This record gives sequence, structure tokens and C-alpha cells, in this order.
Amino acid sequence: MPDARLTHAAIRPVKQRIEDELLAQPGVVGVDINEKVTKGTPTGELAIVVYVKEKKPKNTLSKAEAIPSEIEGIPTDVKEEQIELYAVKVALDQVAPLIDATQYATLHGGISMGPCRSVHLDPPDVPASGDYIFVGTLGAIVKDRNTQAVMALTNFHVACVDNGWNVGDTMCQQSRVDGGTCPADVFGSLTRATLSTHVDGAVVSINSSKSTDCSIEQIGAVKGKATATLNAAVRKRGRTTGLTYGKVNSIDASVSIPYGDGLGTHTLKNQIRIEPDTAQSAQFSDHGDSGSVVVDGNNNVIGLLFGGSPSATYANPIQYVLDELDVDLCVKPTIVLTKPVICEPIVTRPIVCFIRTQPFICNLVTDPKICNVLTTPNVCAVRTRLACPVVTEVCPPVSLACGPGGPGGPIERRVTVAEGEEELASLYGKPGADARDDAFWLGYYTALQALSEAEEADDD
Repeated sequence: MPDARLTHAAIRPVKQRIEDELLAQPGVVGVDINEKVTKGTPTGELAIVVYVKEKKPKNTLSKAEAIPSEIEGIPTDVKEEQIELYAVKVALDQVAPLIDATQYATLHGGISMGPCRSVHLDPPDVPASGDYIFVGTLGAIVKDRNTQAVMALTNFHVACVDNGWNVGDTMCQQSRVDGGTCPADVFGSLTRATLSTHVDGAVVSINSSKSTDCSIEQIGAVKGKATATLNAAVRKRGRTTGLTYGKVNSIDASVSIPYGDGLGTHTLKNQIRIEPDTAQSAQFSDHGDSGSVVVDGNNNVIGLLFGGSPSATYANPIQYVLDELDVDLCVKPTIVLTKPVICEPIVTRPIVCFIRTQPFICNLVTDPKICNVLTTPNVCAVRTRLACPVVTEVCPPVSLACGPGGPGGPIERRVTVAEGEEELASLYGKPGADARDDAFWLGYYTALQALSEAEEADDD
């Protein structure tokens, strides 16, 4: 029987105390809380998991390399994992478009981007010395918390690359690796970046000539943000592997990754670890997907993808990212539909509105009488010659005639199709020269009957 103490909450303080010591050991690239596996079989028991570049037989390890079998009474497990940053670097003389090399008229999440500048690299960071260009993914559109300026979110190592970056460095879409050119395909410039204990992130100001959308390619509109939860189903759309599916495997992963010449090895703590849903995706991410955002089933962003291995992907928790870069996610507004109830005897002349597939606003203009228009959740009082905007599904927005006593008072009668035409003609007058045709008014009267019958059914 596993020890009842072995919950994530119980293990977390111990893991956090000893992870720096473990990460300093030769060959260790990560420390996590996850299920212990013995001889290839999951045990169902939680352990402090140590990820190493290469797993070696115990009898070949030095004392410095050996991981104790338990720490403060908590079992350990050692797993092999090669964790890398997931930007792509390509020598200038080897440039060839890969995967999604599309140039998009409207900037949004999940598409190719990269810096205009090239970087000179030498071994061991690259196979051969030379000038290299980089590509990653524009993860999502965000807004500056102070100025509300629209920006593009990606990784530090995608937009900045190394310690030679400067505010104002230009970015292009698609990236130079994917056929973009500078200045022709420049969409903005580097504004802020952070490489911290929790975040590998950057934001790029977008030129005023470029249009944007608060969505992610193949995923749709961004609905908001959320905190990652264990075993939650997630998706991402990246420049290289496209739309992929996975599940959250851990929220406690700390990893050390080489960032190259000038930056060295950097450790990111308490990161999200994601494993692919192999029924839908052979892998969750690969090189070129850095900068993608990871979303849950409700299209809420939970993380910013920065690296991985053949078996797992790692992402910064999104709240850390937004706070350190001082931005908020760009989210499309939600339209709330209300159903008006018109009470008290009134005489109105509705303005003829265009019927659309989306909700819209109708203005009611009343004669010099008091008109109380109740909406859910707001109350709108309309007096002499004042226009009262009411969001409604039908236009004009008449759904129920109420008797004396206002809302909640006795209902004298309901409008029916048979009575409706004559009744409404006497109340509202006949449509003017610019009114809709007979089919419009017939549809309107029919809508009244449908609403009346629905409310009667609710009362029953």
C-alpha cells in the first residue's frame, strides 16, 4: 500500500527544498513530482522524479551521480529525458520553408514568426560556425495593461534568441526560415522580454497597419485564462506540428535547459508538463512550436510552450507570463442576450430593424407616457421621448403585455397571432414607406406567439 502521506501537497515542500541540489548534479535536467515506474510498470505511487540526460546502470555511477532511493521518506525515481528549447535555428545557406509557412493577412495565435536579425553561432551550440536565423510560433494576441496597445506573445528565446537582443528588434511573419523577408514582412518590434525563474516570454508591438484577431489558428477564439490541473485535456496549435492534443501530466516540473552562448543553462521552476494524447497526436510539440499557447477544453489559455522532449512538452503557467510581461490576453467580448418584458399600458412606434444572425440593439421611442422596460438583469426606465436600448432576439422587442400593477401583476391577456396584427396596428401604427415587407411583420407576429407560448409553458 502506498504511504497515505504521498500526495502532491505533502511532497511539494520537500521537492522544492532539494531540487536545486539535485539539479546541480551531473546529468540532471529536471526534478518533478510524478508516478513512480518500476521495470516499466507504473506503481500508482507518487515520487520525486529526477530526469537525467542519460540513465546509466547504478554500478557505473559515481557517488556524485547517484540519486538516493528516497529523500525524507519520499521515494525517488530516475527517468531519462532529453529536454530542449523548441525554437528552430537554421543556417542562412540552408533556409527552406517547413510545415506552416503561410503568410497570414490577419495576425493571430498559432502561426510562424521570427526575428529579422541573424545570430552568429559556433560549436557546440551548432554543428558548424555561421550565421543562423530563428523561427518559432506567435502564441496569442495580448494587450498592454497600461496602454491597451495590441501585442504578440511568444518566447524570449524565439524573439530575443541570445543576450544580443535589443528593444526595437524587428519581427516578421512568416519567419525568415519560412520564406519571410525583412522589411517586407515585418509586423512589429520587440518591446519587452523576460527570462526568469518561471517565464521564458516576450511581447512584440504590432504595427498599426496590421490587423489582428483574438483567436488561435484551428482552435478559435480565446475565451480567457485558467490554471492548469492534473490530467486535464489540452490542445495547442504550433508552426511545426499544427493542432495537437495532450493532457497535463504535472504542474510541478522544474527543468534546466541550455540557452546557448551568452545565456548558459537556465532553470525554470514549477512548470506544466504535458504528455501527448497518442490516440489523436503522435507528439504534442516539436522544434518550431516554441511560443505556442496551450489551451484547455474551453479555449482558456493555461500555458506558454517553450520546450520539451520526444515524450513530453513543457510550458510556463500563463499567470506568471501575463504578470511578468504586464499584459492581458486579448479576448473577444461575450454578448449577453436578454428577453424584455414590457409592462404598463404604453403606446410606442418601433423603429424597423434589420434582422441579423447576431443579437443587436433596438431603440423604443415612446409618446409622452411613462414606460418601464424590464430586462434581465437590468431595469430601464423610459420617459418622454427617450430612447431605451434593449438587447433582444427579435425586433421590435415586444414579448408580453402586462396588466395593472407592473411586473408580477395579473396578466389580462396574451397576444396571439389572430389578434396580433389588428392589436399591434392600433398600438404601433402601420409600417411606413421604409418598413419591411409583409413577410417581416408576419415573422414578427409569429415570434410574439412563440414567446407567449414558451412563457405559458414555463408557468405550468
